[in-house]
Amino acid sequence: MALLEYSDIRPRKYIIYNEEPYEVVDSHVARTQQRKPQNQTKLRNLLTGRVIPVSFHAAEKVEEAEINKRNAKFLYKDARKGALWFCDPKNPSNRFEIAADVIGESVKFLKENTEVDVNVFEYNDEETIIGVALPVKMDFKVTEAPPAIKGNTASGGNKFVTIETGAQIAAPLFIEAGETIRVNTETGEYVERV
Repeated sequence: MALLEYSDIRPRKYIIYNEEPYEVVDSHVARTQQRKPQNQTKLRNLLTGRVIPVSFHAAEKVEEAEINKRNAKFLYKDARKGALWFCDPKNPSNRFEIAADVIGESVKFLKENTEVDVNVFEYNDEETIIGVALPVKMDFKVTEAPPAIKGNTASGGNKFVTIETGAQIAAPLFIEAGETIRVNTETGEYVERV
């Protein structure tokens, strides 16, 4: 694994800190007059989700974390255990489960047979699944939408509609139940009517 200099620790990099994987959320190299430069960072633990502030000094180096992506297909949610079942798209008999808390907020956009990228952290010959990346834009059928009152659509505005996964999305007033909409899964925002 590669070693990163203190100034190479930037946002969107994955590092190992205290033998755990972290994503660099924010970094700022501060050069004060009396002291040597230091990189003030905010790190998000990929196992717990906790964000901590850490300063790296000019002489320090950190190990870059090895995060691999694997393609997988979402099968179903086990409501009793709170686990989500996935399989290898090329070999459907190769199934595995991931806890819902590992996936986080994007669990509300998972639909059956959706292909996703599973992020796997490898360290000391052990593999740990640390997250799932959904396609950025996905299409969903609207199951419930309050009726628009005549005259309200001219001025614009939003209402909350329920999509097929049960998630609620703010959508324009003209969207009705039964229509298909495109949603940005990273922000949870309505993109367009399909």
